[in-house]
Amino acid sequence: MTAKRAALITDSYKVVKRSRREEKREKRAPSPPQKDTEPRPLTAREIELQELRQFDQDWRYGPCTGISRLQRWERAAQHGLNPPQEIRDMLLSADTDPDYTHCLWSDYPL
Repeated sequence: MTAKRAALITDSYKVVKRSRREEKREKRAPSPPQKDTEPRPLTAREIELQELRQFDQDWRYGPCTGISRLQRWERAAQHGLNPPQEIRDMLLSADTDPDYTHCLWSDYPL
């Protein structure tokens, strides 16, 4: 007596086996093209703005929301927190430029 086995869904479809090498080739993504150019150097303005952002993120000099960077620097100096003098010089040299005067968080409401 032979026992009948239950019919499987795969019995009605042709089984196609691929070799493992073909599978590996398909899985590999093509490598991105290599760029020969070096990243452009930062301008003096970009370097200064980067230093000012670091000053904004440094909580040793107190909170920076709601006041200008120069006000924050002066408050930190008044309380003896020794803020960097270079930051004050940058702020005084570009006192009309909002990128320099406003803190990193000035675009967000209180």
